[in-house]
Amino acid sequence: MKYTDVFSIDAASAVCYSGYRAGQVPGVSFPSYNEVKEDLLIVKKHWSYIRLYSCDAHSKTVLEVIENEKLDLKVMLGAYITAEENNHNCPWGGGVYTDQTLQNNRLHNQNEINKLIELANTYDSIIFSLSVGNEACVEWTDHMVPVARVIAYVKQLKAATKQPVTFCENYVPWLDKLAPLVEAVDFISIHTYPLWEYKTIDEAISFTKQNYQAVAKEYPHKLVVITEAGWASTSNGKGIPREHANPVFQKIYYQELSRWCEEDCILTFIFEAFDEPWKGSDDPDEPEKHWGLYYENRSPKLALKKKTAYKAEQTR
Repeated sequence: MKYTDVFSIDAASAVCYSGYRAGQVPGVSFPSYNEVKEDLLIVKKHWSYIRLYSCDAHSKTVLEVIENEKLDLKVMLGAYITAEENNHNCPWGGGVYTDQTLQNNRLHNQNEINKLIELANTYDSIIFSLSVGNEACVEWTDHMVPVARVIAYVKQLKAATKQPVTFCENYVPWLDKLAPLVEAVDFISIHTYPLWEYKTIDEAISFTKQNYQAVAKEYPHKLVVITEAGWASTSNGKGIPREHANPVFQKIYYQELSRWCEEDCILTFIFEAFDEPWKGSDDPDEPEKHWGLYYENRSPKLALKKKTAYKAEQTR
């Protein structure tokens, strides 16, 4: 299936964006208008499309900046839905809640969907697609939502908005558990992380291709988009071997991924634009903090450095 069968766009460069800096935490403190503007002026040098994960104050600021500053960026906007059922398989023990919490989460999720509808209709020239959630069905998630509920949210969105609707999830559930969801969404969105699955950099791009092709072959009538794929530049050894995560390997994976997706016309959102210091544990080498192609201080990592700048740095 061609991209133009679903979007009024062709496959192009895309990135996941979250602008939280040191001392800022989702739901507590948010990047300012000027901080977001600074970020998006950097982002637009490399990417044309960005993915946002929730309908919070940060996402609203991003949309305002794009509109006010007349930036040539389009947005995939998501509703971040939280646990509606317990998941005892969550490896870090975060998937079990009280009945009251689950009930409150269902109300929160409906409110989030309502916000997504409002923003989609307000910024319809900027928002080109919608997602009802992120990694809420995979076996290890701490915010498990039943597939039937995801389908209901998709149908609600499609009835109230004009943008194509999807659900962003690891590639594995799309091969079995999410089969009932396939016909409800306008396109399939998968995540693929060879680094989390203990692949070396030499195995990485072939593994990513296998993940994509497995889903694409299963549903040849559906467009498949990669909404997350990336490589961490640092690890403390927990979950990701230290020797597998470094800026050199990140650059190799980014270049190979970008080349393949351009050649095969696959819309792929790189994970991610900037490091997020609020994530994970207090360990500064926690890998969750280090997926950005830019450091938290907004300086580029090796993957995006100009060769002349890199050579100058090496001779200091």
